[in-house]
Amino acid sequence: MKHQYVIGADFGTDSVRTVIFDAENGQEISSSICEYPRWKQGRYCDPSQNQFRQHPLDYMETLEKSIKQSLSQAPAKTAEAILGIGIDTTGSTPCAVDKKGKPLALSPEFKDNPDGMFILWKDHTAVEEAEDINQYAETWGGENYTKYIGGVYSSEWFWAKILHVIRKDDKVNQAAYSWIEHCDWMPAILTDTQNPLHMKRSRCAAGHKAMWHASWKGLPPESFLSGLDSRLSGMRSRLYEQTFTADNSAGTLSAEWAERLGLPTQVEVSVGAFDAHLGAVGAQIEPYHLCKVMGTSTCDMLIAPLEEMEGKLISGICGQVDGSILPGMLGMEAGQSSFGDVYAWFRDMLLFPLKNNGKAESKMAKLTNAILPALSQAAEKLSVEPDDPIAVDWLNGRRTPYANQRLKAAVTGLDLSIDAPRFYKTLVESTAFGARAIVDRFEAEGVPIKAIIGLGGVAKKNPFVMQTLCNVLNRSMRIARSEQTVALGSAMAAATAAGIYPSLKAAQKGMGQGFETTFQPDPARTEIYEALYKKYQELGGFMEKQTGGES
Repeated sequence: MKHQYVIGADFGTDSVRTVIFDAENGQEISSSICEYPRWKQGRYCDPSQNQFRQHPLDYMETLEKSIKQSLSQAPAKTAEAILGIGIDTTGSTPCAVDKKGKPLALSPEFKDNPDGMFILWKDHTAVEEAEDINQYAETWGGENYTKYIGGVYSSEWFWAKILHVIRKDDKVNQAAYSWIEHCDWMPAILTDTQNPLHMKRSRCAAGHKAMWHASWKGLPPESFLSGLDSRLSGMRSRLYEQTFTADNSAGTLSAEWAERLGLPTQVEVSVGAFDAHLGAVGAQIEPYHLCKVMGTSTCDMLIAPLEEMEGKLISGICGQVDGSILPGMLGMEAGQSSFGDVYAWFRDMLLFPLKNNGKAESKMAKLTNAILPALSQAAEKLSVEPDDPIAVDWLNGRRTPYANQRLKAAVTGLDLSIDAPRFYKTLVESTAFGARAIVDRFEAEGVPIKAIIGLGGVAKKNPFVMQTLCNVLNRSMRIARSEQTVALGSAMAAATAAGIYPSLKAAQKGMGQGFETTFQPDPARTEIYEALYKKYQELGGFMEKQTGGES
């Protein structure tokens, strides 16, 4: 039987990972990870201002390098059997483009201007603009265009970021013909369909981050956008009305990119989507099974039959969109703005003296990789007590419930007996409490959670975190078996777009890898955590009043 292979390209925060899969059974053939070189150097970022930008060349160069490396590690003649490429990215990660769809940073005038680059999902420079959007949406006198995205627009999303850039950088404002999401741009450049008026735009990105909805025929109308800010006048006509789910083809590889990658021009490239949504596809999400994609942050995915959700508006989440995860299902998104980032922050705090004493880079890398496993091993031996310290996990603001990036974290109950493992345990519990608040939000809105699925780096590598999460939620949790679940979801989309499977559901069935572990809650701890969670809610309420105002 002739092999049929597909590639899943997963653009994360720090690197791109490409994986070649056998489309028949989802078996991984080979993979490669390439870090973004400019991002690794810290260029174009200013953490003190919450500014995080990425140069488009980082994406193009690493995609080419990574796919070539994956092909070089695969059996002979693998390239000629590649039938599809699927792409997922972080989001919302928009960028200003010219009339040809070229990011401004690829032009000499803007090559070192962060405002002409992709604005990473974690960039929170647009807090004020998000507040302006929320206030205007509630008071302008017409439809509230935030109603399908939980009722609160976030600084992490499309329009807030655009508004921030065009208000502060008039050169970019004048040069920007249109704006694109990273997940739309990658398929467009691979297929040479960059024209912003004609490229196929992601339903996932548009619905969850840009206030797109079929009931108002696309994006919010010109009257709303121009009333919000005159600098948005005319922008809607230079964007899009139609959107596409990830099982559609964006086109075939252009001659240029086929040559660069060493692949046939017949390779189909599927419409892009966000990493968490395709990760849920790769994890074989089912209706009312909350799929938690856990890495630096979390994205919590949920699907439900459209007819069962008709007329329901879920407040406080990050959107409800027809087909954003699986076609024919309502896709719902929530999440935490920091998760693994919380643990990494504490790790780096502990490593500070060593990072500044001239230790060899190789030794530092070894220490960095060892510290969180060591903390987890020590923390899992600790008891859980009613008077344990409590932390709020909003080190990067709050995504759900009710997005508010002004909010700050806090810890209470410290004394001199608290050592590093116990403090780490407190931080882990805080992220679990944040996850519990998301489950509570869905259920308060009448959306049942029937099961929990975990995937991503933290889910695969840190059983202590997973067990703590399980105890706080008082629910069992299955962990997806595949090491590359997000890339697998992208590959499933590619296999569907290439016609190997008739639907994304069929691709899930054929290529899915099932689950490797199931965590069960510890009854001896769940009751104590119930009381500690109430203290977390009380501390969170105090911090809302102190640092962000009530959403």
